[in-house]
Amino acid sequence: MEIKNSPPFVVKRRSAMLYAENSRVILRPNIQGDDERIRRLINRILDLPEEKVKTVFEEMMRGFSHRHRKFEIALEKHYNAIKKYVPNNESPSNERKLLIGSYFTMEYSVESAAIFNPCIMPHPDQSGIGDQEARFIMSFRVTGEGHISSIEFRSGILDNKNDVFLDPISSFVEIPEIHTDKLYRKHLFQLKLDEMTVSNEVTTYILNGLRAEFTFEELELEISRLKSKNNFVMDSWNNTVETMLWLARSNYEIIFDPEHRISERVIFPVSENECRGIEDARFVRFVDDDGSATYYATYTAYNGFVILPQLIETKDFLKFKISTLNGNAVQNKGMALFPKRINGKYAMMSRQDGENNHLMYSDDLHFWQESEIIHEPGEPWEFVQIGNCGSPIETKFGWILITHGVGPMRKYCIGAKLLDLKDPSKVIARIKEPILMPTEEEREGYVPNVVYSCGAMIHNDELIIPYAMADSRSGIANLPIKALLSRMGVCAD
Repeated sequence: MEIKNSPPFVVKRRSAMLYAENSRVILRPNIQGDDERIRRLINRILDLPEEKVKTVFEEMMRGFSHRHRKFEIALEKHYNAIKKYVPNNESPSNERKLLIGSYFTMEYSVESAAIFNPCIMPHPDQSGIGDQEARFIMSFRVTGEGHISSIEFRSGILDNKNDVFLDPISSFVEIPEIHTDKLYRKHLFQLKLDEMTVSNEVTTYILNGLRAEFTFEELELEISRLKSKNNFVMDSWNNTVETMLWLARSNYEIIFDPEHRISERVIFPVSENECRGIEDARFVRFVDDDGSATYYATYTAYNGFVILPQLIETKDFLKFKISTLNGNAVQNKGMALFPKRINGKYAMMSRQDGENNHLMYSDDLHFWQESEIIHEPGEPWEFVQIGNCGSPIETKFGWILITHGVGPMRKYCIGAKLLDLKDPSKVIARIKEPILMPTEEEREGYVPNVVYSCGAMIHNDELIIPYAMADSRSGIANLPIKALLSRMGVCAD
C-alpha cells in the first residue's frame, strides 16, 4: 500500500568508497603438470651448485619476504606438499628446501578484479566507543585472477550522525589454518549424496565399508582399499570418489591468528570443494532464545561443476566452522537467515526458483525441506526476478526485508518489503519504486547496471545499506526508517 503526497524519498550516499587493491596478495600452491614434470623441476633445483642456490634464494627472499608474514613457513609447507617427489637419496639443505618450495608457490591478488556484494553487521566487541556510536564489520565478495571469489572483511565505526569511519587496512592478507571435521555421520552423508544425485553403486560399496560415524582418513582408506578390487568403469569411479571427497572436505574449521587485523583475514577457496569460488555470503548476528549471539552466513561453494550451499558459523571472526546445508529447500543460491527464531523455529529467506522470494522454516539449522513463495515480481523494475539483499531486519513495525529486483536490460535495483513480525509470510507493505538504482557513475563496471547488497543494519533510526556497484566496487547509503515506512504507507510515529 502507498499513500499519496508522501514526503520526498531521500537516500544519502556516503562519501566512503571501497575499491579493489591489487597489492593485497596471499600465497598459494603452484603445482603444475603431472608427476614427471614435478620431478623434473625438482631435479633441476637439486642439480644447482650450493653457491647458485644461495644466490637465487637470497634474490627470491629480497623480492618477496617483505610482502608476507611467516613467509618461510609457507615455503616449507609447500615444500612438504611435494616432498614425496624428492629422491630418497637426497638431503637438501634448508635453503634448498625453501627454494624448492618457492618454485611451487605463487602470489595471488585476492581483490585485484573487484570488491563487491557487501554485508554489514554489529561488531562482537562494542567496547571503547562513544554514545550513539556502533562498531561494525563488513564482509565482501572479492575476486582476483580467474574471477575466483573469496570473503574479506573490513571494520569501522558509525558515529552519532551515522558518518562512516573505516579502520585502516594493512598491506598483508592472511589465510587461516584448515581442519577437516573429526567425524562424519554415514546416514547424513548418504542423504546429502542423494540430494546431489550422485548416489550409485560406487557410493554404496564405499559407505558399506565404513562405520556409522567415520573419519576423513577412514574414508580415504576405504576408497584406496576398494580401488584395486572393484570392476567399476574408471570414469564413473573417479567422478564419484572426487564428489565424495569434495563433500567431506566441505565440512571443516578455519582458524585465524588473533594477531592479524580483521581486514587481513580472507576466507579463500583453498580446497577443491570451492576451487571456483565462495559466492555472496550473507552474514547475520543471530540471537538465540537464551540470549547467546552467533554470527551465521550462508554462501555457495562452487567447484566448476556443482554448487554446494554452505553455512558459516563464528562468534569472534577468528574461528569459523563451515558445514553443508541439507534438504530439498537448499538447492539454490541467495539464502538469508532471520536474526532469531520465529515461533520456535529457524526461518530463512531464499530464492528457490531464481524468480520469486521464498520463506522456509526448520527445527534444525542444517536441514531445510520445504519453502513457500511469499512474494512474486510485481513492479516493472523487478519483472525478471526478485530476491533478498540479506537477512530481514527487526523493527517494532515489522521485518524490513531489503530486496533486489531485475528489470529491463538486466538492470538491478534495490527495494524493500515489510513482513509481519509473527508471521513473515505476510507482506504488510512494499515500496513501489526502488530505494537505490544505479546512477550514471555507478552503472559502469565488470557487470554494468547493477547495484546489490548482501545485508544492512539499523543505527540511529537509519538503515545503513552497503552496496556494490557494477560488481566492481562498493559504497554505503543511509535511509531514515521513518521515510522508508512512510513511503510504504506505514505510520512510524
